[in-house]
Amino acid sequence: MRANRFSTEQGLSALFLFVAVFLIACSAPPEPQYQLSGSTMGTVWQVRLSELPQDMSLDEVKTELEQQLELVNQQMSTYRQDSVISQYNQAQAGTWHSVPAEFALVLSTALELAEASQGAFDPTVGPLVNVWGFGPEARGEKLPTAEQISTIKTEVGWEKVKTRHQGREVLQPGGIYLDFSAIAKGYAVDLLGERLTELGVAGWLVDIGGDLRTQGHKRNGEPWYIAVERPNAKTREASSVLALNSKAVATSGDYRNFYDTQEGHFSHTIDPRTGRPVEHQLASDTVLEESCMLADGLATLLTVLGPREGLAFAQDNGLEVYFIERAAQDKETGFAEVMTAAFEQYLKEE
Repeated sequence: MRANRFSTEQGLSALFLFVAVFLIACSAPPEPQYQLSGSTMGTVWQVRLSELPQDMSLDEVKTELEQQLELVNQQMSTYRQDSVISQYNQAQAGTWHSVPAEFALVLSTALELAEASQGAFDPTVGPLVNVWGFGPEARGEKLPTAEQISTIKTEVGWEKVKTRHQGREVLQPGGIYLDFSAIAKGYAVDLLGERLTELGVAGWLVDIGGDLRTQGHKRNGEPWYIAVERPNAKTREASSVLALNSKAVATSGDYRNFYDTQEGHFSHTIDPRTGRPVEHQLASDTVLEESCMLADGLATLLTVLGPREGLAFAQDNGLEVYFIERAAQDKETGFAEVMTAAFEQYLKEE
């Protein structure tokens, strides 16, 4: 991560990108491709290959990729009581914990994003996510009270997480609950893609629940076409189509994982600064980056910031971002779209 891209002076996982071949009619017959899929992290993973590695079958490639997914789950899943992150979360105050290199990298990136956004992104937000019913535990019958939120906020704070020995040891100060759900899925995409490259695959697309990364080209030499979904919970339609060669992409928004009560609409994205679900009109944001881990984290960060603050952050830091905001005055779609100049180059030509 290029930390100097972010200014610490500013006040400041996954949605549904999908491969555009499912949306775009093509006059030519579809080219044969090697494809793999499975389930992980409560969602679906899919891989498309331009070729098979030498002397390896498709099943053997799948085994290699599933080993990488198991590594991420064993280290970073809060749904597993024996995972590295769960053991840390349950540890006694004042204890230091050795963590694997992969865990250390994800934590380091999360803390960089937290510092850059002055806490709009926070890997310790887990207790707030849980109390609003979006964590491993079932949602309660009642919404959390202001008093509950205020109490839980005292246990949240990325500044409390201390590391040493190049991040390979992490302090549990007491009561800190790490949650990598806004970044670990993107990291898993990176791991799968990098493993495919190590195996000798020149062109690939990896998709885990809408977080994607591409490398090279399709078998026919074309770029990978990715459709950005219009943020509508009732339909599946493309808002824009991207042409990508070697790029990662992640989308965050409020239109898939939410619930409604008599008290209002509650999104799964929690603002660590207020302790409440975000309440602005940003429906989704799509981020392009070199790594999917970084794209994943930035997408959540920008969702917390909202349409105005998020756009300012993106422009100040040269990010490639596409925002879709709810706009009642747009009678045709109900949305207003804006993108940074750096994003426009990836739009598929008509």
